[in-house]
Amino acid sequence: MGRIISKVAVENVFAPDNAMTVNALVDTGASYLTFPLAWKQKLGAFRSEQEIELQTATQEITKGIVCGPVMVTVEGFRPVYNELLFLDMVPDKGEYEPLLGYVVLEQCGVSVDMSEHRLVPMKYMDAKFLHSFPTPEFSRSQRPRWERIPRSSAW
Repeated sequence: MGRIISKVAVENVFAPDNAMTVNALVDTGASYLTFPLAWKQKLGAFRSEQEIELQTATQEITKGIVCGPVMVTVEGFRPVYNELLFLDMVPDKGEYEPLLGYVVLEQCGVSVDMSEHRLVPMKYMDAKFLHSFPTPEFSRSQRPRWERIPRSSAW
């Protein structure tokens, strides 16, 4: 099993002078782009900050602060707007290891090539949910049960 490290640039949308570029560990088991709480001041004041509870890979329940919006650019891929999670982290040998989670990866159109230990562009973005019922001939009885429930006029 290998490690994939990617260069990621983050810019606070409401304080564009407050930006930083880091090497982040690609972690498809993590949801967010995650930075240590010690770096929060470097990115300035955010428009939105919310404390949330999270479960770590070791099953520990902890609290973090979700801040945003931020512009995130994974090297070699298009920039996207998202949120940034700050967690109280313990540095390893004096260095923090930020995590690049699956939400930003998917949003940027990134696939993880585990055999070559690299990030590659998705051939297509996933939009299958847009066409739940592709043809008019798709009969009512074939639709999911919740879709067959009669709706009141209030809906």
